[in-house]
Amino acid sequence: MLISIVIPLYNKEQSITSTLQTVLKQTFQDFEIIIVDDGSTDHSVEEVNKVVDPRIRLIQQPNAGVSSARNRGIEEAKGEYIAFLDADDEWKPEYLETQYNLTQQYLDCSVFACNYEFRDIQGNVRSTIIRKLPFTREYGVLSNYFEVASCSHPPLWTSAVMVKKDAIQSVGGFPVGIKSGEDLLTWARLACRYIIAFARTSHVIYNLGEGYNKKNLPPRRQDKGDPVGKELVNIYKKYPKTLGLKTYISHWHKMRASVAVRYNERRETIYEVFLSLRYNILNIKVMPFLVLALLPQKMRYMIISHY
Repeated sequence: MLISIVIPLYNKEQSITSTLQTVLKQTFQDFEIIIVDDGSTDHSVEEVNKVVDPRIRLIQQPNAGVSSARNRGIEEAKGEYIAFLDADDEWKPEYLETQYNLTQQYLDCSVFACNYEFRDIQGNVRSTIIRKLPFTREYGVLSNYFEVASCSHPPLWTSAVMVKKDAIQSVGGFPVGIKSGEDLLTWARLACRYIIAFARTSHVIYNLGEGYNKKNLPPRRQDKGDPVGKELVNIYKKYPKTLGLKTYISHWHKMRASVAVRYNERRETIYEVFLSLRYNILNIKVMPFLVLALLPQKMRYMIISHY
């Protein structure tokens, strides 16, 4: 079974080599690697060319964003299954073998995911918090994706997801033109249409950048007009009986409130808080952001930086 690995690349000369080495050291070796360079302006391409392996294909395109790069990789993929990996993250040696085992055990599934760990810029590693999984075994079907995603770290995260090619193509791939949340929207579209298999053991390391330090601003500004939130509402209208979807929309607006308050966007923070409560009046976790938005800026920064 050939697995196509899609790696979008943009200015990651410091990490792409180590990322590729974690792929080449996999216990499962039936794969191809499709690297889509999205107009890098550093030495990323030169670093890729130093890694000699016939399974590596490098495709270059003008800068068009991460979704465009992933979609190009999907188009070029020869395998029935596509695994995504960001150019600064890492796989543990048994990651692909674990995903392969999921495909063999859960034949009705089209989406496959496993747990992951966070590594901060100081090198500290911590586990995810995944609540309300509907099974206690090592493997299982994630039948309540939105419910889990509403109260946990994302159970589906890009570098820890593998999808059937026809499934990801059926939802249009990754939405182009969205800077923040394009992956979450893709998983939401897939979760409404396909069955997800999940492995509880962590096999991936998510390397966090400086923007994930609370003392710094988030790595990306939010999209104006909230295209992800609007599309989530459209999905809800189409699949109103999906377990946890309405609560997940509330959770999405809570996340937007958390970013807005860190950028000192008081009015936007308050707006996102009330949208969050509109979809789940019991979402009390969003209330601290309302309080923060009403505080003086210096006091707000002091509280956030020590949170």
